Amino acid sequence: MQQASREITLIQVLKTLFEQHFGAPARTIEPLRTTLGASERKLFRLSNAQHSVIGVVYGMREENVAFLQFSRHFRRHGLPVPEIYGQDLDRGAYLEEDLGDTTLYEFLSRNRSGDNISPQVVEAYRKVIAVLPRFQVEAACDLPYRFCYPRRSFDRQSIAWDLNYFKYYFLQLSGTPFHEQDLEADFRRLTSFLLAADRQYFLYRDFQSRNVMLRDGGPYFLDYQGGRKGALQYDIASLLFDGKADLPPALREELLDFYLDQLSGYVELDRGAFMRHYYAYVYVRIMQALGAYGFRGFYERKSHFLQSVPFALKNVRWLLENVELPIALPTLMEVFRKMLTSEKLLAVASSPDKLTVRVCSFSYHRGMPQDDSGHGGGFVFDARGLPNPGREERFQRATGRDASVIQYLEQHDSVGRFLANATALVDATLDNYRQRGFKSLMVSFGCTGGQHRSVYLAEQLAKHLRACNDLDVIVQHRECEELTPCAP
Repeated sequence: MQQASREITLIQVLKTLFEQHFGAPARTIEPLRTTLGASERKLFRLSNAQHSVIGVVYGMREENVAFLQFSRHFRRHGLPVPEIYGQDLDRGAYLEEDLGDTTLYEFLSRNRSGDNISPQVVEAYRKVIAVLPRFQVEAACDLPYRFCYPRRSFDRQSIAWDLNYFKYYFLQLSGTPFHEQDLEADFRRLTSFLLAADRQYFLYRDFQSRNVMLRDGGPYFLDYQGGRKGALQYDIASLLFDGKADLPPALREELLDFYLDQLSGYVELDRGAFMRHYYAYVYVRIMQALGAYGFRGFYERKSHFLQSVPFALKNVRWLLENVELPIALPTLMEVFRKMLTSEKLLAVASSPDKLTVRVCSFSYHRGMPQDDSGHGGGFVFDARGLPNPGREERFQRATGRDASVIQYLEQHDSVGRFLANATALVDATLDNYRQRGFKSLMVSFGCTGGQHRSVYLAEQLAKHLRACNDLDVIVQHRECEELTPCAP
């Protein structure tokens, strides 16, 4: 209850920021699911008839400051990043431009069949890559590095944190054996080699497909608050060896060549020197990602993070078979080979099917829907206390999927609060279900007739859940199947 009360207070802070900036109140506020990422940020979409923005709530002041300062700096350089509309750093809240709902990763996922990736996706990647040197070189010259958190550069300490993250949270927790002293010796050699690259550029740090939004045919960029001074190789390695994106090797090579062509317009490029260090940065980025998967998956028992492990191992296998580093790292390479034959990690690779969420609307006159999955449990939310469009003649044949009904409901703050609270409960339960290996969850919304309020709420929750690529979402509107607008 205390957590829910605090969230409601923070939502009010976001609504106040909205009204201060736009001179009119937000009529709706919708929570956006973020728990699939490693960040603890909470995101909300606030809107009225004229404006839509993203509200962010996060308690780490230093990271918030870095993001806000970098955003303003990048916009001054004409880079496509969100505009900042308002902030309350004492409360850990700020408003940013709404860049829509389509990430580069989602666009890729919808437009591929195995290794066959549509030309539109390849073109989107090329547009993204064409902008990268502008961050790294053009905007780096006067960037306020004093706001970097937790380090101003990708230095020896930063690399040590990433390598130890991999060692203790992935290798140890996955049961992969290693000789610690010999592995540390390889880590020292690898670190010295990485630091020999030219490191006078902006290193975005998390330049990957989920942090790029696509809007109006162009890319927009997010989540650079971990940026610092570093080498050019790291960010393009992050994008091209992005685990779940699973880009085919031939496409990776094509896009790398395109990046180097673009980069040569900004720096005097020695391709041989760049490539000498490139795959070492690929390895360290993969190790950083595996450390994150291990921490969130093995340690925090959020099993959905482990779904990315097989893709990272696939990249490791390709590297072992196709790349020879300029330095000898025998113990580390042996660790990678052991990872590829680990029974525990192979079991992760063959993990069970997705969690299925069934979202229903119904009328209390006909009783509550039954859960046929055999699991039982779940949620039933009673929406009869919300404003009822069914009392007005103009809505008699409409449903909660029609624009007129949606507009009617979204003008009432009570509907937004009800949906936000229901969504928060469902999100928390989904994390618990994944940890316990459950495969189904049923969520039902009931109202008087099962046609307006319950349908609207079910549709909004389903839309929210479908943003999670590790869920199967099924929607059923029991009472209005005969009405065309509600056909599932």
